[in-house]
Amino acid sequence: MAKATTCKEAIQKWEEKNALTASEQTEISLSFQWPPIDKMDNSLSTLANVQMLSLSTNMIEKISGINSLKNLRILSLGRNYIKTFSGLEAIGEHLEELWISYNLIEKIKGVAALKALKVLYMSNNLVKDWAEFNRLQEIPKLQELLFLNNPICENMDVESWRTQVMRRLPTLKKLDGRHIVLVIFIETALATKMYLINK
Repeated sequence: MAKATTCKEAIQKWEEKNALTASEQTEISLSFQWPPIDKMDNSLSTLANVQMLSLSTNMIEKISGINSLKNLRILSLGRNYIKTFSGLEAIGEHLEELWISYNLIEKIKGVAALKALKVLYMSNNLVKDWAEFNRLQEIPKLQELLFLNNPICENMDVESWRTQVMRRLPTLKKLDGRHIVLVIFIETALATKMYLINK
């Protein structure tokens, strides 16, 4: 296979394609590089104003090179080979959304650093037990979670899964694309109706 594209090369390609200076932009997508990027490196630190950065659909194995991105709010790393949350610590105070579905994450260690995170998309990873899932309780502001197609969900019907998650993460407003408050309201209304019918 051809030599991997570096972040520096990907940024240059982006500038040529868009006829813009990357360091001045708030949204940058370095997704779908060919050959794929396999390493996040310090060239990313040149993106001083970036608020939304996408590196999805590459071959990245670990998160790095983003420590100085003080304005970063949304980071998209879906469809890579990432195994841990390590590397996010320095941006944990201001990162609001992390899109990291279709990776190889089995352990959720280190998420306590994500103090500003409201949205976490991590479907299609390898989380298989509740002890790991419970670490999501360490993310204080989490409101929306996408977690479908992790092994932990495999042998559960949708309602059992939602009940277990809501019990563990009571502040969630949206789970797997569905609003929680509305679902609870509808389920309660149906249960009440059934009770009255059967009475």
